[in-house]
Amino acid sequence: MTNQIIHELFSEKLNIEVPSPDTDLIESGLLDSLRLVELLLEIEASLGFRLVLEKIDLDDLRSVKRIARLLDARMQPA
Repeated sequence: MTNQIIHELFSEKLNIEVPSPDTDLIESGLLDSLRLVELLLEIEASLGFRLVLEKIDLDDLRSVKRIARLLDARMQPA
């Protein structure tokens, strides 16, 4: 999973322009609770990967870079 794929998901599916992969999405107000749910649904619909909110740390969703890292880690075989 690359930062670019997640960045495009934000831009094209959620209509959110993220300035950089390191931008804190929560602190900047780009990602609120409603948008967070939309993000999780878009990840599942677009990428076929389901993230269960109860099983992840909110800090993992703070930036495009962290989301990409989370998805990469979850997609690796155990």
